Amino acid sequence: MTINRQTPSFDAARSALSPEQKKRRLINAAFYALCLVLGVVFGLMNNPGLNELMNFIASVFTRLFSFIAVPIIALALISTLAKLGKDSSSGKIFKRTITYTLATTIVAAMVGAILFKAIAPANVPAEIAGTANIGTIASTSYLDHILNVIPNNILQPFVSGNVLSVLLISAAIGIALAIMPKNERRDSLLNTILGLQDVLFMLIKWIIAILPIGIMGFTAKLVTELEHGVVLGSVATYFSVVVSANLIQMFIILPAFLLLRGLNPLKVARGMLPAVAVAFFSKSSAGTLPVTMASAENNCGVNPKVARFVLPICTTINMNGCAGFILITSLYLMQNAGIEISFGTVIAWIFIATISAVGNAGVPMGCYFLTISLLSSMNVPVLLMGIILPVYAVIDMIETAVNVWSDATVANMVNKDLKDELVDEEGNHVIA
Repeated sequence: MTINRQTPSFDAARSALSPEQKKRRLINAAFYALCLVLGVVFGLMNNPGLNELMNFIASVFTRLFSFIAVPIIALALISTLAKLGKDSSSGKIFKRTITYTLATTIVAAMVGAILFKAIAPANVPAEIAGTANIGTIASTSYLDHILNVIPNNILQPFVSGNVLSVLLISAAIGIALAIMPKNERRDSLLNTILGLQDVLFMLIKWIIAILPIGIMGFTAKLVTELEHGVVLGSVATYFSVVVSANLIQMFIILPAFLLLRGLNPLKVARGMLPAVAVAFFSKSSAGTLPVTMASAENNCGVNPKVARFVLPICTTINMNGCAGFILITSLYLMQNAGIEISFGTVIAWIFIATISAVGNAGVPMGCYFLTISLLSSMNVPVLLMGIILPVYAVIDMIETAVNVWSDATVANMVNKDLKDELVDEEGNHVIA
């Protein structure tokens, strides 16, 4: 199928807005700013009643995004695979998605390793680390992780929110639809799936319309958590390593990837800002997926066939922020346990962190619990994770924003590859 790409650039679309549309955008921007300021003020007030209300608002929006995220992942992947399956471009999209994902994730782990060795955070005093009792964590092998991905019924992954299992089921259904003979029943089923997807995107528009209220709740909750957090000197150094690694990945590494592909990082960042902001406050890349897809398609001009194929996959496997956290935290806990951190150990953990990040779920604190499980399975003491927990709220927000920004980077690069390569004799861009 041939698609004539008429999608205007973000700047052109903005200049073409009517006065009424510009006015509406200004009102929305003011609403965002007002809710952000109110969130900071309410958090600083530290009123028990207000805290309860802000926590309620944040929980409502977290649930709304969780509610919409799993079906969006499933329907988007099924419909895209069904339409792309027999076309060679689907293979191109998938190969480039995996290539860019592994490249950015490995670099994120390498940046974390370099900073860890350069800054060398000090150990936590043993008596303090010994008081951090977070309970006994059961040892879980990688074979158990793989087994948990394989569902024993079709509904359980959707009910439990197991994103990897949902992805597996959706990919299988999408591929099956792609290779099925085209007949009335197949087309009816695919049209039903596309109709459900359109309904979900309408729900997304409604959620985005009231999103500033959710940002107010998330902001107030964050400010309150920061006021109650206790940061020890050595943990503060560890914290600075993790945050610095994420910021370098966000502001230097990922823009460099975009520049190498001939894309303007500032334009892409401006278009993806709503998604990055939601990721920062919600701490869930899977929950942010609806906003990520809408921002990529509407603001950055990413072809919907690319966005709806690449982004659901990236939400599950493209975890740049998590890779850095896993590597730095694992080395830090091993160092505190008296394990020698040699050059070979660091190299090994770059690959372990990359593979672990690919298997992480895009949910709040998913990376934290994955790290605990990973270290426990390797018999590394994890009591220190209790000391890290008070500062993890901030780390989780930053690394989730990095994850979504990386997803957007991959989607835009894949879209650029297809736009450059798949052009017919009339100059039309061929996608699927």
